[in-house]
Amino acid sequence: MMNSPREVQKALEQEKYVADQGLATAIFLALKLNKPLFLEGEAGVGKTEIAKVLAAALKTRLIRLQCYEGLDVNTAVYEWNYPRQLLELRLIEAGGQKGSREETLADIFRPEFLLKRPLLQAIEDNQPNPPVLLIDELDRADEEFEAFLLEVLSDWQITIPELGTIRASRPPVVVITSNRTREIHDALKRRCIYYWIDYPTFEKELAIVRTRAPGVPERLARQLVTFIQELRRVELYKVPGIAETLDWAAALAALDQQDLTEEAVDSTLGVILKYQDDIGRVRGNIVRELLERVRQAEAVS
Repeated sequence: MMNSPREVQKALEQEKYVADQGLATAIFLALKLNKPLFLEGEAGVGKTEIAKVLAAALKTRLIRLQCYEGLDVNTAVYEWNYPRQLLELRLIEAGGQKGSREETLADIFRPEFLLKRPLLQAIEDNQPNPPVLLIDELDRADEEFEAFLLEVLSDWQITIPELGTIRASRPPVVVITSNRTREIHDALKRRCIYYWIDYPTFEKELAIVRTRAPGVPERLARQLVTFIQELRRVELYKVPGIAETLDWAAALAALDQQDLTEEAVDSTLGVILKYQDDIGRVRGNIVRELLERVRQAEAVS
């Protein structure tokens, strides 16, 4: 058990996740008060990774529900295994077993025919440590599903008409993420500990590179982080996140690059930019301008 925000920081650091005091405090309070942790921020700032490292730090299972438009109960909670039910029904008929309609339904609507989806898995989990339930990119789901989720988070129970109500003996640790493509209803946010994750400062991003890509030379690490920090000021369709920074660090290290040159940047732009329009806009003058800012930052430091 993590008994303070500082202990949360240390636990995440052991899993190679660099968290500032504000985030560590939000995680600590979510754990202490048994409330969902609601994380908002731009894509690529490390929201999903928090759930993964938190599960590792707590030595428990991670259950992930990836949200998307049209997400329904069958995908999020449960559905019946209809092929197996049909086979069971045929076996009953072939065996000449006669019974009432109620008895037949009881035979085919048993727990072993139930396909448990993430929300039901999280509620039914009986391991010593409650699982971490990641509800990822909730803003992609419809408002109808958001309303259903609000009910589940309020009572931590799910009713299956054929089996009855299933209640959680101990609620899971819940992490909800949103890229803010739409606003999440206040009623759901009120039940959560809220934290906004922004793009990291230079110092934090450099610490992340040192932690997650230790093979990158120190000078190159500083150069590429400075370049990324300046690149985020450029008007782009998709600004590179921390994942792209780490991928770029690994790519430059794989190329045995010791210094950030225009040639090295041009040949690896596809690692940090994922749209051709962005690559075309940056390549050339903007790359040279950003590299000049990198040299100026080196001279100052």
